[in-house]
Formats: sequence, C-alpha cells, structure tokens
Amino acid sequence: MSTLRSVLFVPHGSPMFALRPGAAGAAMSQLVPQLGTPRAIVVVSPHWETAVPTVGFATRPETIHDFGGFDPRLYQMQYPATGCPEAAAQVVSALQGAGLPAVQDAQRGLDHGAWIPLRQMFPDADIPVVPLSVQSHLGPEHALRVGQALAPLTAQNILIVASGNVTHNLRDFMVVSMQGGATPAYVPEFADWIHTHMVQRDVSGLLAYRQQAAGQRAHPSDEHLLPLFTALGAAGVDAQPEAFFRGISDHVIAMDGYTFH
Repeated sequence: MSTLRSVLFVPHGSPMFALRPGAAGAAMSQLVPQLGTPRAIVVVSPHWETAVPTVGFATRPETIHDFGGFDPRLYQMQYPATGCPEAAAQVVSALQGAGLPAVQDAQRGLDHGAWIPLRQMFPDADIPVVPLSVQSHLGPEHALRVGQALAPLTAQNILIVASGNVTHNLRDFMVVSMQGGATPAYVPEFADWIHTHMVQRDVSGLLAYRQQAAGQRAHPSDEHLLPLFTALGAAGVDAQPEAFFRGISDHVIAMDGYTFH
C-alpha cells in the first residue's frame, strides 16, 4: 500500500459548506485517520492575499467571518484552534531558505477558506494551525515554488492543507444563487481537464491552465487555484496525486480534492 503524504488539496466551497458538508465533507473527514496526528497544520487559503508570503504567528488566531449575506448560524461558528509560533518560525525559515521573502503577522486569524475545511476534518480544533497567505499577482509558478519550499516540513510531522476550489467564478455563483439554473459546461470540462493532468503529473500543462478557454471561465482570477500548485510543490516530484473526491456544488463550484501518494 502506498503512503499518504502530509499534503492535501481540499475544497472549501461556499461558506454554506460549513452547514451542508455533504459528500465532499464526508470524504474529507474520512481522510483524517490516514494522516495520524500532525504536530501542526499549515493552511494556505486564497482568502488571505498579500504582496509577499506572510506567516501567521498568532497564539490564539481568531475565527474570521469574511463573508456577508449568508445563513446567520455561520457567524456564530468558532474554530478555537491555537497557533504554533514554533512551527510558524519553521515555515519562515523554509521560505527564506528557498530564497523567498517571508513576513510575520502576529495578529492574523483564520478566514473561512481555512477554518471551514479544518472544522470539517479536525472538528475538535485540537491541532495547532499556522496560516500562510497567497500571492495571486505572482501566478502559479510562484505558488508552486512556495510549495517546494514547504516540502521539507512534511517530514517533521507538519500537515500542509492547501484550500481552494477547482472552479471559482463568483459572478456565475451569484447568478445561480439568485436565478437558479443548470451547471455550465465549463465546470465539469475544466474539472476533468485538471484531473487528467493531475493524475498524469503534468505540472507544466497545469501551470499553463489559462491557455484553456474553460480555465479562463473557471477562474477569472488565479487565487482559488493557486493552493493546488502549492500542494503539488509541497508533495514532491515523486508524489502521485489522487482525487479523494470529485463533484460539483451549487452548480458552479467543483469540489474536487486531492491527496498525494
């Protein structure tokens, strides 16, 4: 049996995923026994964008409700994980050791791209969490390089959780939310394209995803796909990606998630 690497790419869907985890949430929960008990979790969320890689050092990161107009129950949810300054310092060292700039943030909490998937997988909030920002203006090659810098941390019992979505078109989501409708063709088309290139470990093809017409529609901006590249980098060149879940939520959000063996 192949070994599961300490790297995941997980979907966080819309904020309603916290209340309606469905089959994707169940699949995420079922992964946890295979991961053992991590010393800490580094979570990469597209909802924290900064100019340079920034690492959260808060000892008690707040639960950030960075969304509006959803079910009132969501705003009562808390994810009271502790931080881990020691692991955060290791993240900074790993980034700097790879020639990347790294900034510390002593106040940053956990946005919904972080706490919603973590709450699904680790509901007791008993694993320390270190948030790491993305740099959407620097593109997928940079996100891959960040992941490569983090790769040595997986040997130190640190779990890398890259949170995003394989498709993320906010305008289409709002239209469907207000008017209803069927799943646009580009959603399964792009998810299938990503899956094919993932299982083939075609990193160069994935990096050029914007050359696909479906890719441009699936991601008007890069940020929600960038964590996938960070996961690829962190898993290592010999890792074999495998989808642990594939499906569509709210007609337009591909909820595909990947492990690495």
